Amino acid sequence: MRSTKFALLGVLLMGLIQGCDSKSGMDDLEVFLAEVDARPKGRIEPLPAIEQYTLFAYSAASMRSPFEPPVVIKAVKRGKGDPKVKPDFNRVKHYLEQFNVGELKMVGTLAQGNIFYALVSDSEGGVHRVRIGDYMGTNFGKVTDVNEGEIELLEIVSDGLGGWIQRGRTITMGSAEV
Repeated sequence: MRSTKFALLGVLLMGLIQGCDSKSGMDDLEVFLAEVDARPKGRIEPLPAIEQYTLFAYSAASMRSPFEPPVVIKAVKRGKGDPKVKPDFNRVKHYLEQFNVGELKMVGTLAQGNIFYALVSDSEGGVHRVRIGDYMGTNFGKVTDVNEGEIELLEIVSDGLGGWIQRGRTITMGSAEV
């Protein structure tokens, strides 16, 4: 019984060794590889020439953004003897002075006793009460009048020559500044 097991094991081992022979069953693979090697070699197309970049000078940087509404500037007359116009840099800034006036929107009004407030929505979704004497906008805009349909501002802006000028602005109900 033992000898038959050894004989069977020997036959199996011989079969495994025969299967590992590198020449058996590889003839068709060698023929295919020889055929592939005999084929003509392909040609790789050269890369296209890179076009030279032409520099573009943007000349409209100093113009009004097309995504903001045009500003209507109301002339403010200065009377004789008025102090020189300049912003008060020592004044504590109000919360709405961190927003551009174009980002602020009048959404309603409110009256408490004798005081009339305008409700202003900022670009972050907050709603704030504004009354005469408050400041809003990045150009030192002081609220000069509040009524049911609009807020009147008097802004102090640079004249471009080192001085300051005053200009009027209006924010109407339901729309951004005009």
